[in-house]
Amino acid sequence: MPPLLVIGTGNRKKGQELAALLAPAGVELRTLADFPQAIEVVEDGETFAANAELKATQQARHLGQWVLADDSGLTVDALGGAPGVYSARYSGQGATDESNNTKLLEALRDVPRDRRWAQFVCYISVADPDGNVRATSSASCRGRILPSASGQGGFGYDPLFEIVEYHRSFGDLSALAKSHLSHRSRAAVRIVPRLIELLGGT
Repeated sequence: MPPLLVIGTGNRKKGQELAALLAPAGVELRTLADFPQAIEVVEDGETFAANAELKATQQARHLGQWVLADDSGLTVDALGGAPGVYSARYSGQGATDESNNTKLLEALRDVPRDRRWAQFVCYISVADPDGNVRATSSASCRGRILPSASGQGGFGYDPLFEIVEYHRSFGDLSALAKSHLSHRSRAAVRIVPRLIELLGGT
């Protein structure tokens, strides 16, 4: 049996995306959905890196498993880096993708197209069953916020995030294209060799 690595998310789409990206590591991949006893980690870190570490280390200790966790989000230049670490809960308690996107568009309503630059950021942390961080990775992807949503693909802010070189949003691009371009894919690709070293995958 290949070694087990738990992807520390309950978000189905994110779990599927990361599982596909991490497949070359040759390990068995599960998500928190497979562990009813998983805990809800309070993401009170001030940076993406801190939150990724919190999610990986606390969940690993609790489950007694290797855990890979990421913290990702959107930073918008014209908003001083917001929503940043609050990306998933930008519109408050009970936030949804739709409510977050609506708030972002409202915040940028009077900002011209040439000043709507932003970047997606991803930090990944891998913790062993004792809760020690054994590997980290990070990456970003630069783009621009559209004036309205485009496309049905992806999740989160994807339909608003334009890859300027392609003149299309992440919501428009195929999963294959996104797997080569996104912040999460770049961070995941960088962590795979370390996972092979640590877990003895293929």
